[in-house]
Amino acid sequence: MLRRQWLAASALYLTASTLVRSHSGTLFGFQDSSEATSLSTLATGSNVVASVHPLATAAALTMYSKGGNAIDAAIAAALTLSVVDSHNSGIGGGCLAIIRTANGQIYALDGREMAPHLAHADMYLRNGKPDGNLSQNGPLAVATPGQISALYQLSTKAGHLAWNELFAPAITHAEEGFAIDRVLASRIKSEAELIRQYPETARILLKADGAPYELGETLRQPDLANTLRSLAQHGPDWFYLGPFAEMVGKWMTANGGILATDDFARYECKFREPLRTRYRDYQIIGMPPPSSGGIHVAQMLHMLQEYPLPELWRSKPAEAYHLMLEAMQLAFADRAHWLGDSDFVNVPKGLVDPVYGRELAGKMSRTSKSKVPAHNQPPQAERYFFDDRKHTTHLTTADNEGNWVAITSTINTSFGSKVIVPGTGVLLNNEMDDFSIAPGTPNAFGLVGSQANAVAPGKRPLSSMSPTLVLDANAQPVLSCGAAGGPKIITAVMRIVTATLDQGSPLDEAVAAPRVHHQWQPDETIVEERMPEVLKDELRKLGHPIRTIGASAIAQAIQRTADGKLHAASDPRVPSQAAAWNTPEPAPSAPK
Repeated sequence: MLRRQWLAASALYLTASTLVRSHSGTLFGFQDSSEATSLSTLATGSNVVASVHPLATAAALTMYSKGGNAIDAAIAAALTLSVVDSHNSGIGGGCLAIIRTANGQIYALDGREMAPHLAHADMYLRNGKPDGNLSQNGPLAVATPGQISALYQLSTKAGHLAWNELFAPAITHAEEGFAIDRVLASRIKSEAELIRQYPETARILLKADGAPYELGETLRQPDLANTLRSLAQHGPDWFYLGPFAEMVGKWMTANGGILATDDFARYECKFREPLRTRYRDYQIIGMPPPSSGGIHVAQMLHMLQEYPLPELWRSKPAEAYHLMLEAMQLAFADRAHWLGDSDFVNVPKGLVDPVYGRELAGKMSRTSKSKVPAHNQPPQAERYFFDDRKHTTHLTTADNEGNWVAITSTINTSFGSKVIVPGTGVLLNNEMDDFSIAPGTPNAFGLVGSQANAVAPGKRPLSSMSPTLVLDANAQPVLSCGAAGGPKIITAVMRIVTATLDQGSPLDEAVAAPRVHHQWQPDETIVEERMPEVLKDELRKLGHPIRTIGASAIAQAIQRTADGKLHAASDPRVPSQAAAWNTPEPAPSAPK
């Protein structure tokens, strides 16, 4: 019954949306629609949304139908994802967002988690050796969540609707339950052994006999519904200064954690200066540190604009992919050395200097894979810094008033730390693993880091989240995009930007296009299996050691085309959904 209700609700929302269509046929390597995980979906209208889950997309449409704007829609979608996509993101984690308001103001909102005040650089060493399990699972893996603070700041700054209205869809799905899709069913099954180690998490995410939930079965989360209801009624103080912080702090003390009640009171969401760079005739707006994504998307684009990519995509696509991989190696080598929380370490602004981009471009080869032994030295690395002291999901919304939101949320790896404190229903993050727990020690995504990203009290771990906004020569937004997928976020965003700006691809094709990834260490070229074999063979001939995977990141995007229309595209790699809501025209006034 619930499955039919879910399908009926989705159909209702899609009926309300306009010009929603699915595409099949050849899409950059899809031989037919059966090869895709789901059909790519493109929606066109005056108010649009793309998210990783149909129920989150439906929540956004509900806000539009109530007179809300893109900010309200994004918040409602993010809260709903806390319920229906809890393996990726939630109110127990954090987020980064780029927002452009109707009056043209652009904000970079940092809701990244913060290390507890008792955290220290050696906390994951046991007998002198780093223990990655401690930073990935259990109470020591948890940093202070930032998402609720960030969403509240966003709502009060630019939303139309009341804070409590934005919670209604999420509360309903937590209270009444929802049908588990194949992605969530697969994640629960793959993590079941770890989940069983945490009794409260097992009670909620597994059946009474300890078996994983199956596709189409109903998952109800009454404790999470109560938490969301309290947040809707009492605001973020209930979370950071009241009962939620007290419950978490008490549980941590009893279970060997260091996250304390007063760590919640110390949490601070920050509005940072957006990172503004240029690519060809466009302005690229990205996140500054603690995001590495904004810096390295810009850095790679600076390298690539030295090459004739538009022509190469038409005549030699293997060379275009090869050049992207060359840029990725150089950028990720710099990431490993230079990047960290700019409130704690000096991150050189020279990393995004176009002159440095041209210098790095000169190190790239068009004929074979280059060796990148170490990081490079940006200009004036000792003088000018980014400084604001004067598993993951992405969603994006835009409306007919000119509001645009690109928000990437995460609790890090699947189901975060696996910890749910009894009575809360909230999965807590394992963002402490995004620090460098020891020099040269890879985290869960295989990324290495330096002292710049070492653990410290109150510090924010380095992030790959890359919410991105592109402006045209008139400073008008033309593209918003972001992705989920650890370090593959950065390279997926760069791929979508080049597909739209250099290739002129329709938005849905840009999101569906095969992706490649290289993060310097390990030295391997990751290619999606859907890439045509002829391109894989050509990359091998250029010296790339290829490893094939099913999907490299999950992305969402919005584009404004030259005719002024808004288009939203969701990723075909999962059962995601893009949709649109057309604001009703006002009724004509009666003649006098």
